Amino acid sequence: MRKKTKFIHGGISRDPYTGAVSVPVYHASTFKQDGVGHFKYEYARTGNPTREALEKLIADIEEGTHGFAFGSGMAAITAVVQLFSAGDHILATDDVYGGTFRVMTKVLNRFNIDVTFVDTSNLDAVRDAIRPNTKAIYVETPTNPLLKITDLRAIAGVAHENGLKFIVDNTFSTPYWQNPLVLGADIVVHSATKYLGGHSDVVAGLVVVKDEKLAEDLHFIQNSTGGILGPQDSWLLIRGIKTLGVRMEEIESNTKKVVEFLADHPAVEKVYYPGLAGHLGHELHRSQADGFGGMVSFTVSNQEKALDVLKKTEYFTLAESLGAVESLISIPSLMTHASIPRERRLELGIEDGLIRISVGIEDIEDLLEDLEHALG
Repeated sequence: MRKKTKFIHGGISRDPYTGAVSVPVYHASTFKQDGVGHFKYEYARTGNPTREALEKLIADIEEGTHGFAFGSGMAAITAVVQLFSAGDHILATDDVYGGTFRVMTKVLNRFNIDVTFVDTSNLDAVRDAIRPNTKAIYVETPTNPLLKITDLRAIAGVAHENGLKFIVDNTFSTPYWQNPLVLGADIVVHSATKYLGGHSDVVAGLVVVKDEKLAEDLHFIQNSTGGILGPQDSWLLIRGIKTLGVRMEEIESNTKKVVEFLADHPAVEKVYYPGLAGHLGHELHRSQADGFGGMVSFTVSNQEKALDVLKKTEYFTLAESLGAVESLISIPSLMTHASIPRERRLELGIEDGLIRISVGIEDIEDLLEDLEHALG
């Protein structure tokens, strides 16, 4: 199946009991057993038919073998890092999402799991940061919010040469544009709240693997810690994924025009978007992804100006999150990345006047007029 077809017909696409073309929402906490130890489903924390349909679907569209659904993107990331033990060391992309930075610096340290943040677009820096106790490399590409690009094939080579697990957050690109498992990753994570759900009505996280042992270990963690996704939200995600392809194409079409507008506007100092020929890593991203996505960051003169822009937009809604049908706008320094100390943010290039937008599927003329009004 090609991608758009797989989004609709992949996984368990219909109810095997009735033939319904939409998998039902199975609101059940437990299931009748034919005899002790003889059952298809035992207990909803361990398995649920609606969640199973979602998990098989995400495994299919990410070219993996097993998928796992969690109550949020951070729950998914937390489950993945629980694969490691006290004394282990993880390398992570330096400008990761603020929530990922927070859990890695404020929670993992309590369990004696050490994390070093490194520019994963620099292979030498990654190699130099590997220690005897390093167990994994965790990458975002494109990153949040500066859209830096990491060479997935190259990092996969470094990871596997050193016996490390390679973990990729694929939230920004989605399985429609990029498939890290095909490029050598061992684990892919998604904040499914974003593009996969796509309608700002569900909070969820997904993990996909291709190795049987990893799948066994992750299922053990999922079942043991219990951070599962409920059946109603699983159904919403299945519904959202069905339109992922058409949404991503419309979003990218709008985004290209927004980027052209911003690049020519006198109030905008710099634009970050992988689709720009001058963006660092532009050609690399083209070689490992089929599209550039709908996330754009740009800088204005200072935070006061940025706040003024946010006050004046009408169709770009001031809100955290991204990847929805409606366009969203935020200031990373005060919102998504506020948990990162200011000194560290500035070192990474996350300036006080940096604005991040998630382009939606509204009429492009309305979006451009909205930005013109806000910036003017």
